[in-house]
Amino acid sequence: ILKTLNSWFWWENIWMPINCTWADFVDREGLVFPKPHELYATIPYAFVLLIIRFFSERYVAIPLAKALGIKNVRRVKPQPNPVLESYFRECSRHPSQSEIQGLAKKCNCTVHLVEKWFRRRRNLEIPTVLRKFQEAFWRFSFYLTSSIVGFIFLYDKPWFYDIWQTWVGYPFQTLLPSQYWYYMVEIAFYWSLLFTLGTDTRRKADFVAHVVHHLAAIGLMSGSWCGNYLRLGTLVIFVHDTADFWLEAAKMFNYARWEKTCNVLFVIFSITFFITRIILFPLWILRATLYQPTYYSTTPVIAYFLFNGMLLTLQGLHLYWGYLIFKILKRFVFLK
Repeated sequence: ILKTLNSWFWWENIWMPINCTWADFVDREGLVFPKPHELYATIPYAFVLLIIRFFSERYVAIPLAKALGIKNVRRVKPQPNPVLESYFRECSRHPSQSEIQGLAKKCNCTVHLVEKWFRRRRNLEIPTVLRKFQEAFWRFSFYLTSSIVGFIFLYDKPWFYDIWQTWVGYPFQTLLPSQYWYYMVEIAFYWSLLFTLGTDTRRKADFVAHVVHHLAAIGLMSGSWCGNYLRLGTLVIFVHDTADFWLEAAKMFNYARWEKTCNVLFVIFSITFFITRIILFPLWILRATLYQPTYYSTTPVIAYFLFNGMLLTLQGLHLYWGYLIFKILKRFVFLK
């Protein structure tokens, strides 16, 4: 069964134009092509990023937070109580008064002590401002670095200025070392975000949207790697990262209560977001993925529909987040 599924998955008609086979993608005469098995390396790379994150959060983010006036609030842990802990995890974090009285009798203590225990236990679940600052600092550092490096990788490439160049010579476009590392690190970063979803600060408003976004990003980058859509892929990555570090910077100064700086950064983020995600992405990237392939081939491969489906899903998320950003800007302008 696995062999059959594997043969179906790597069927040439899914990935590449007619009359092309996987045998055509063997390295030769100075041409180097991306190989699907190289994507396995993104998992150990993700753990390398987690190690870098640990040291950057501890030895850079914490001193920076202290310099900005953010204090590390130490919360008092409740006394160990297996009965109350079990109830807290399995039943309710906010027990009713009758339930508290029943627990007090069961633990042979006062109602006041049970209420105090639950209050302290709930406080432990709330991430501290310092913890939020550390997470924002890590994402800010990565997105800023990725944006700078991405621009260095792309500024001298003809497809950065002429989107039609992304299809010239396809599918026999050689893999550049810069493209290899750009892809490997980006995919590894989103793997690392998925690995830490359980420990990072959970935001109820768009938790599901973030999960969908991370999975779609990994799927898109991995698929475009296998299909050698690297020129378009690097443009998609660059368009996404250039807005994100402004948001993370705004969060950092928000946690430090630097309101004016935070507001300026958020306005810059909003402008950058709408330019890159609401204007450039559909009119530049989606135009290149939806329209231009039909110009080069009258019979689009199955990957054409798969990749564009995921790109349209991302655009749907852009519109959703754009709506949330617009609501915040509206409150910011009209309600001060």
